[in-house]
Amino acid sequence: MKFGLTPWSPSMALRIDPFDEMRRMQDRFSRLFGEEGTRSELMDIDTLSPLVDIKEKDNDIIVTTDLPGVDKKDVSIDIKDGKVWISANMHKESEEEKEGYLMRERTYSKFARAFSLPSAVKEDSSSAKLEDGVLTITLPKAEIEEKRKIMIE
Repeated sequence: MKFGLTPWSPSMALRIDPFDEMRRMQDRFSRLFGEEGTRSELMDIDTLSPLVDIKEKDNDIIVTTDLPGVDKKDVSIDIKDGKVWISANMHKESEEEKEGYLMRERTYSKFARAFSLPSAVKEDSSSAKLEDGVLTITLPKAEIEEKRKIMIE
C-alpha cells in the first residue's frame, strides 16, 4: 500500500481555495458573454459589482444602476470601443458619543462594472445623472450607414 496525498485526503482539501474557483467561474461567464478583460482591469476581490439594467428606448440606450451612498463627484463613467466602464468610491464616517464613550466608524466601498453595449452610441452626446443613489446614463444611438451593394459589371 502506498502512503501519501491522494485527491481525497483532508490535507489536499485544505489547499483548495473556493474563492479562487468562484473568480475563475466568473471570468468564464464574462468571456462567454463578451465581457473579456473587464473584471481584471477594474476590480479586486473586495469591489462590489452592482446590477445594471440596460434598455433601448426610441433612439437611446438607457443604463440604470444602484450606487447607494455614493456622491456624484466620486463616480467615473468611460465609454470606449462599444463598452461602458462605471466605477465609484464611497467613503462614510460617523461619530456617536454616548454615556462616556465615543464610537467612530469609517466605511470604504468601491463599485465597478463593465459591459458591452447592444449597439453603437454617440459618446459626445451622452449624459448621466445620479439621483437618490440611482445612476441613469442616457446614450444616444449612433446612426449606422446602410451598407451599399456594389453591382458587378
